[in-house]
Amino acid sequence: MDRRVLNYNIPEDDLRDKVVYVNRTAKVVKGGRRFGFAALVVVGDGNGHVGYGLGKAKEVIEAIRKGKEAAKKNIVEVPLNDRTIPHDIVVKYGAAKILMKPAPEGHGVIAGSTVRAVMEVAGVDNIVTKLLGTTNPHNVVKAVFKGFNTMKTAEEFAQERGKDVSYYSK
Repeated sequence: MDRRVLNYNIPEDDLRDKVVYVNRTAKVVKGGRRFGFAALVVVGDGNGHVGYGLGKAKEVIEAIRKGKEAAKKNIVEVPLNDRTIPHDIVVKYGAAKILMKPAPEGHGVIAGSTVRAVMEVAGVDNIVTKLLGTTNPHNVVKAVFKGFNTMKTAEEFAQERGKDVSYYSK
């Protein structure tokens, strides 16, 4: 199930953004080196909507701005259950493999810096995650978003199987 939120306009004041990773590349030319930058940025409203984008430019600030604009066009909805995810999930994207588990209230975000940035802007307050494969920030962010898209709420499980929601709720 694709949770892509179409035509969802978050007011600019409500958006929070975090720079996940900035990569510097160098091209050697006759006069020296020409640097380029690529910025991986996540944006979210802290209430279950988050997106990511990659911006490239000759300056860091411009790359971050382009990344924010790309992230706004790539927003998905995160299924939240009391500020945590509804169930355990293991997701693989490329060589990145990530385990995400819901945590009780007050537990906090137990995650590496890349996953922590995504969870904080998404509004997930209690979660335990573990990276099992590569720590490449691009693949890790894409794996987290793949997990968000494949997660299901108790209501969705009940609707698929024709059961009552209380059957799947704790």
